[in-house]
Amino acid sequence: MTGLRLATYNVEWFNALFDDRGRLLEDGEPSARYKTSRAEQLGALGIVFNALNADGIVVIEAPDTNGKRSTTRALENFAQAYGLRARKALIGFPSETEQEIAFLYDPDRLTVQHDPKGAPSNSHGSHDAPRFDTTFRYDLDADNISETIRFSKPPLELRLTTSGGAELRLIGVHAKSKNPYGAIGREAQMRLSIENRRKQLAQCLWIRQRVESHLTAGESLVVMGDFNDGPGIDEFEKLFGHSGVEIVLGTTQDPKFRLTDPHAALALQSRVGLAPSTARFYMAPRKCYFEALLDFVMVSSDLAARGPDWRIWHPFNDPGVASVPELREAVLQASDHFPVTVDLPDVI
Repeated sequence: MTGLRLATYNVEWFNALFDDRGRLLEDGEPSARYKTSRAEQLGALGIVFNALNADGIVVIEAPDTNGKRSTTRALENFAQAYGLRARKALIGFPSETEQEIAFLYDPDRLTVQHDPKGAPSNSHGSHDAPRFDTTFRYDLDADNISETIRFSKPPLELRLTTSGGAELRLIGVHAKSKNPYGAIGREAQMRLSIENRRKQLAQCLWIRQRVESHLTAGESLVVMGDFNDGPGIDEFEKLFGHSGVEIVLGTTQDPKFRLTDPHAALALQSRVGLAPSTARFYMAPRKCYFEALLDFVMVSSDLAARGPDWRIWHPFNDPGVASVPELREAVLQASDHFPVTVDLPDVI
């Protein structure tokens, strides 16, 4: 492989597939996946991760880290069990939830360091891109009073050095969901939806500030993960002007300060509803599936100039996946999201 392959993959409740010692629960007990056992989901994930054959994978909803559990131990046990080339794991700041952002990588191809940027803020917060495990201040509702914003899942900031000496920055993201959980009644749901939308946009503005600092420094940058958001995904985009994804990509006219993701660009340009999708969910009230573009791989202009190859490993829309029955079924069984990869030529 002459280039570098990076992937992002949201694995639905990966945490439930391991015990507190990080051992795989390869048994017939039900997993979080509908009508799927833990052994079946683990087997499907083993097929998918092997097929990806990536040098580095940002794992969204990775197994938990707490006083008893270890994300890295669980992922490295998983990699060993299924013979993955990407067999070394690390995380950044632990999540407040049972879902971590982790990086699983091939140590023969990459040297990886958790390298967070930004100064830690105090409890009052900072307007100037503080460290992601602290507090950001932003005026969410244009009332001249800034609110405090925190990440429940702080973005993962990495410095990558390839075996050939190339260096790049990577930010792994799992942005806040906009769903109005817990709200009862149409008005309450609308109010909470708008509040969650504002928080999600503020998180993306925070990430964008960090992006601009890296681009100003002339660093090669990849931003990837699950944004729970995308161009044209809901009616609130008209209210706020831009989606969070657009904010992180950059709205400036200067191409050096814009990130590139062709799937996001296609969704933005489409006038007839044609758009890629990276996730598939069952909608019980309507008894059908619906799809959404939630997962992105954004690259800086210097990397985009190399002619990268992006791929959504969609079980029906990607011919390479659809034509291999074992892989197609594994992608469907493993998670409600599909992996996204980028091949970066000549990054060695």
